[in-house]
Amino acid sequence: MSGNLPVVRRIAALRHAVARLRRRGNKLALVPTMGALHAGHLALIRAARKRARRVVVSIFVNPTQFAPNEDLASYPRTWKADLAALKALKVDLVWAPDAKVMYPDGFATRIAPEGAALAGLEDKFRPHFFGGVATVVAKLFTQVAPDFAMFGEKDYQQLKVVTAMARDLDLPLRVIGVPTVRETDGLALSSRNAYLTPAERAAAPTLYRVLKDCATLIKARQPIGEVIADARAAIERAGFLVDYLEARHAETLAPIASLTDGPIRLLVAAKLGRTRLIDNIAV
Repeated sequence: MSGNLPVVRRIAALRHAVARLRRRGNKLALVPTMGALHAGHLALIRAARKRARRVVVSIFVNPTQFAPNEDLASYPRTWKADLAALKALKVDLVWAPDAKVMYPDGFATRIAPEGAALAGLEDKFRPHFFGGVATVVAKLFTQVAPDFAMFGEKDYQQLKVVTAMARDLDLPLRVIGVPTVRETDGLALSSRNAYLTPAERAAAPTLYRVLKDCATLIKARQPIGEVIADARAAIERAGFLVDYLEARHAETLAPIASLTDGPIRLLVAAKLGRTRLIDNIAV
């Protein structure tokens, strides 16, 4: 326990707590997080409260979605501040297992998602990522058994992967996408923004500005290939190393060639110094 905010760390305690929350037929929403909470996470919690009477937030830095060369050890951890924020929002329960609870000795089952998980975006640069995400999220869904699960649209490919997984495995819940929360200058909120130096922070909003410019030009029926090439060059001039900048079908994430190919989502990932930023917008 933490004050009057229940924190559970074992499966048996979680099941007991969830059963209590569900009394009288209460609906339950889950907000999965890795901690280091910011205003984007808090928006997920507020959206969850609109859907369900009871809200559970999980905090678990999932090791299986990090490659050996990534930032698992240095990923921001702000436990006391996180609990204070969750208490202020009157969250009903915090599920905070450790890695041994989530992946006990002998753990041998993993999910290998396809479809959107193999779209050639994040998966091209982080081939381990969606297997780790799908496995941990499936465990969270079966552990908490929510009616709703809230995910931010900032991680758009992840949202599509998790939505498909819940559908394909016939899990009895709805995955709800929540719009990206941004700083006043347009930078999408992310726990990794804490890595940015002052100079990098000043350059970081370029991603969102360029995406907006791209969307305007594509809606004006400018050739998509030319628009993307010019936008990539603009991002690189701002000091980024671009992993990808793509126009994709908003539902399938399949490549598109023109405005008539379906609803379009623009997605970008780029490194600024040691920080990798992602963003996306609808066209």
